[in-house]
Amino acid sequence: MTTDWVEVASEAELREIVGEPAPHTAHKTRTSLHALDREWLAHSPLCLVATSAPDGTCDVSPKGDPAGFAKVLDDRTLVLPDRPGNKRVDGFRNVLANPHVGLVFLLPGRGDTLRVNGRARLLRDAPFFDEMTVRNHRPKLALLVEIEEVFHHCSKAFLRSRTWEPESWRPDALPGRARLAKALDRPEDSLVFLEEYYGPRYAERLYG
Repeated sequence: MTTDWVEVASEAELREIVGEPAPHTAHKTRTSLHALDREWLAHSPLCLVATSAPDGTCDVSPKGDPAGFAKVLDDRTLVLPDRPGNKRVDGFRNVLANPHVGLVFLLPGRGDTLRVNGRARLLRDAPFFDEMTVRNHRPKLALLVEIEEVFHHCSKAFLRSRTWEPESWRPDALPGRARLAKALDRPEDSLVFLEEYYGPRYAERLYG
C-alpha cells in the first residue's frame, strides 16, 4: 500500500520542494511582547496550547474564557488560568515533564493569529489568581509561560478553510456531542441522559 509514497527525508530535500522563506518571514520572531501583542491578548478569548511529553507524544488543548483571559505579567511572561474540565490534564502532565509549550491566540473573525513559544510552569497559587476570577471561580491552577518567541502568523489557513464564513458552516454534518459520546466515550450511559447532560444547561456548569 505504501510503495508509491515518496517520503521527504531531510531538511535539504524539504527546502528543495518549498524554497526559502522571505527575509521578513525568516526573521520575524521576537523574544518579548510588543504593545500590539498586548492589545491582541487583551481581545483574544481563545488559545490553543501545544505540549509534548518526553517520549515525543503530543497534546493540543483549547483554552477559552472572556477576552483578555491571558494575563500579561511583563513583556516576557504571561499566565493562563485553568478552568474546570475533564480532569485528564494531559497538557499539564506534559509540562511537568517537559516545559516547552506552543500557544496560538485567536480572535474570532480574524484569520491572522498570535503565536507564542516558551517554557511553562504550573502554579497552584499566586497573588494574581484573584484577578483571574470569573463567575466567582478562582482558578486552582494556572500555566505561567516565559516567552522565548512571539510572532504573528498570516491568515492563509483560515481563508482556505473558510473558518469564519457562516455560509460554509455545517455543524449538523455529524452527530451531536451526545451521540458521539454514546458511541465513543460513554457507552454505558443512556442517550437520554447524555442529551440532557450536553443540552442547554451544559453552559451553566462551565465554572462549576
